[in-house]
Amino acid sequence: MNKITPDALYTEQQALLAAMGHLLKPFAKLGLAKGVPIQAIEELVRHAYVDAAKQACQGDNPERLTSRISTMTGLTRREVGRIQQTPTPELPVTRSAATDLLTYWTSQTGYVDKAKNPIPIPRQGPAPSFEALAATVTKDVHARSLLAEMIRLNLVTHRKTTDTIELLEDIFVHNNDWSQMVGFLGVNVGDHLEAAVTNVLGDGHQHFEQALFADELSAESLTQAKTLISAQWRHLITTLGPELQALMDADKAANRPQDQAVRIGLYALSQAMPSPETSADLSK
Repeated sequence: MNKITPDALYTEQQALLAAMGHLLKPFAKLGLAKGVPIQAIEELVRHAYVDAAKQACQGDNPERLTSRISTMTGLTRREVGRIQQTPTPELPVTRSAATDLLTYWTSQTGYVDKAKNPIPIPRQGPAPSFEALAATVTKDVHARSLLAEMIRLNLVTHRKTTDTIELLEDIFVHNNDWSQMVGFLGVNVGDHLEAAVTNVLGDGHQHFEQALFADELSAESLTQAKTLISAQWRHLITTLGPELQALMDADKAANRPQDQAVRIGLYALSQAMPSPETSADLSK
C-alpha cells in the first residue's frame, strides 16, 4: 500500500485549494450581487466543515465528538459547540405540484404526441385533460389553483377560445421566480458537485459525471449550438422521463422499497476563449 508523504499531501492540498478557488468565484459574484457579506459566507463554511466532520465521525464515542471535530476542522471546541447549536438557512423549495405536473405531462402516453412532444389538452374533462392530470399529481391543490400557479410561472398558457391548456416552448428553461431559481441552483449544482467530489475521493466510477467542451467557434455558430443544446435537453426529458416513470411504476407494482433518487442534468456555459497571453499566464 502506497503511503502519502507530507510533500505529496501538500501538493494535493494546493491543487484542491486552486480548484476550490475556481468554484468559489461564481458564488462570490452572486453573493456580492445580492449584498451578502463575507462574514455570512464564512459562517456557512464553518457549518459545512462541522457537518462534514460530524458525518465522518459517525460511530465514534459521542463524548469525544466535539474534540474530534475540533481537531479535524481547526475550529476551537467552543466554536464547534456554538455552530452545532446554530441553525443554518434552508434552501427554497424546488419541488412543487406545478413541477410534478410538468414532469408527468411530459412523460405520460396520452399527453405527448408520437414525437414525444407534450400536446395541448382540454382544461376540463376525462384524461387526457388538465383537470385529470392535476388530480393524478395532487389531491391537496384544486386544478384551478394549480393552473393559475403554472400560468404565473410562465409554464403554460390557457387558450380561452378552445378552453385548452398548452405548455409554453420555454418550459425547460428556469422561470422568473428568483427564490425558486436559487433553490434550483443549490440542489442542481450541489448534487453535481457531490457526484464529482464522491468520484474524486473514490475511484472515479461512483457517479456518471462527464462534460463536452468545444472552442474555436464563431458567434454565429454559437447561436446554432445553443439551439442544438436546447433540442438535446428536450429530447432527454421527453425520452428519459417516460422510462424513469416506467421504472417507478414497476417498483411500485413489485412492492420494492422506493427509497432511492436520481438527478440528471444538462448545462452549457458559453464565453469568450482566453487570449493567448492569459493562457500563457495560467500555464505558469
